[in-house]
Amino acid sequence: MTESTGREPIRIANCSGFYGDRRSAAREMVEDGPIDALTGDWLAELTMLILARTQAKRPGSGFARTFVQQMEEVMGTCLDRGIKVVSNAGGLDADHCAEAVQEVADKLGLSPTIAYVNGDNLLRRLGEFDDAGIDIMNFETGEPVAAVDYISANAYLGAWGIVDALNRGADIVVTGRTTDAAIVCGPAAWHHGWTREQLDEMAGAVVAGHVIECGTQATGGNYSFFTEIDGLERPGFPWAEIAADGSSVIGKHDGTGGGVTVGTVTSQLLYEIGGPGYLGPDVTARFDTIELEQLDRDRVRVSGTKGAAPPETLKVSMNSWGGFRSDMTIGLTGLDIEEKAALVQRAFWRACPLDPEDFESVTTTVVRTEKDDPASNEEAVAAWRLTVKDQDERKAKAVARGMNDLALASIPGFFGPGGGGVGKPFGVHTSGLVPRDLVPQHVVVGGERTIVDSDAPTSDPEVAPLTPSLPAPPDGPTTRAPLGLVAGSRSGDKGGNANLGVFVRSPEAYSWLDETLTTDKLRELMPEAAGLEIERFPLPNILSINFLIHGILQDGVASSTRQDGQAKGLGEWLRARHVDIPDSLLEEV
Repeated sequence: MTESTGREPIRIANCSGFYGDRRSAAREMVEDGPIDALTGDWLAELTMLILARTQAKRPGSGFARTFVQQMEEVMGTCLDRGIKVVSNAGGLDADHCAEAVQEVADKLGLSPTIAYVNGDNLLRRLGEFDDAGIDIMNFETGEPVAAVDYISANAYLGAWGIVDALNRGADIVVTGRTTDAAIVCGPAAWHHGWTREQLDEMAGAVVAGHVIECGTQATGGNYSFFTEIDGLERPGFPWAEIAADGSSVIGKHDGTGGGVTVGTVTSQLLYEIGGPGYLGPDVTARFDTIELEQLDRDRVRVSGTKGAAPPETLKVSMNSWGGFRSDMTIGLTGLDIEEKAALVQRAFWRACPLDPEDFESVTTTVVRTEKDDPASNEEAVAAWRLTVKDQDERKAKAVARGMNDLALASIPGFFGPGGGGVGKPFGVHTSGLVPRDLVPQHVVVGGERTIVDSDAPTSDPEVAPLTPSLPAPPDGPTTRAPLGLVAGSRSGDKGGNANLGVFVRSPEAYSWLDETLTTDKLRELMPEAAGLEIERFPLPNILSINFLIHGILQDGVASSTRQDGQAKGLGEWLRARHVDIPDSLLEEV
């Protein structure tokens, strides 16, 4: 760490983890305790697709209107208390979002300085890049991205445009597609006067931003050991108090529900990550250097994070239309489930005017959720699921006839549980890479525009991982039991890939987990991932292992045919699998 500036820590509060999160969160964070900055993350890969559809219907509307509504509730208080507001709710239309916020200010009789940051939208520049012989490279394959008609293409910007806006007196900063952590790094770097070369400090802020970016996931939401956390009926949103050296304390307002523990913070650290080098536009934050400490109730210190230079490219989130899909489900009730599924499948294709090979993609799955000797009708039901995809909307809709013909002519107890849809358009997500010097940030404050280059820092220090001293794996008798008795998890989508983080809560348990949960063992426990590329990243400093499972979500969330298309439950499935666990670890539970 470099020498401290001597400034007090800045407390940055989160009020949104996704587009549609709790409306009252902004008011709660502003009114229920002291904060210096209010931030919120509204964007995800799927959100950009949704906003592109909205923008196509109503030009200028490709932003999160819920943020504007929240500003109407808290703008006056934020101005009175000097609370800065930074949000990526601008989506595809940061300028129009800023205009909408200004309309709210005018309505309230307030005069905030409102800024917006864009330059991330590359959709209109794709032709320019092509003419200049500049390829956007596919993040997964390393080859140029497919030459299709994209409906959105947005580079992930960093924090320095936000810093510029705050330096020029902005009270409210609206951005387009920044990284989730950038909206936290921006206020921290502005407050402490950091430069681009202060990689450790920026890395610490990235980690703090990553912890609080998903809102209540840091305070017990979606936490494996949720039964240990009180008040989860309505957990409070988190804040990060970031010091001049980049270390932080994660907490929440006193008296709110949920909890902030080393476990909840560890769980969120594992969310949607890859290897230990967490790549970003401002810094590569080394997650294998993080240290966690429980300071007090609902206060966790995050320190020690080291930073390395960011890559020479920026990630680009790109969406295109993949065609049309039809999703259908038939209930399979009671006895003879496999036989009923086989008959439904044969009868369906006999009745359908098209054959399976006529479609670009056909996926069928039998979901076994029925119980033996079921006590209710619902407990007796499994499901046969069908998804077809094709560029031709008429073909995608033709499957409805095949299903209708089965209603009175196939299995006993035939019924459709609902859900799905016929002939609906779906999107395909692609992660690309573009040279960072081609994507400057445009910062507009009070109508005056400045350009902030996306230059990388010149330094690139070598960083050694934190390697704690660990005991030998416990030996002795074992009991076959669910992995989740001793291990927690957090999983999520990364384009067509999914990450699956597993953590334990003692060094002895980690030594056993590291020895036991190999990639081969994961393939055995999760057969649907057995044929896929899997990367394994041990993180002993936070008693965790992260797996990156390539291609399990096909072409991304909007295209996935998995029942859990965002892989949110992938880790909980793993926790339900039985393994041989040392009795000494089970006794600790």
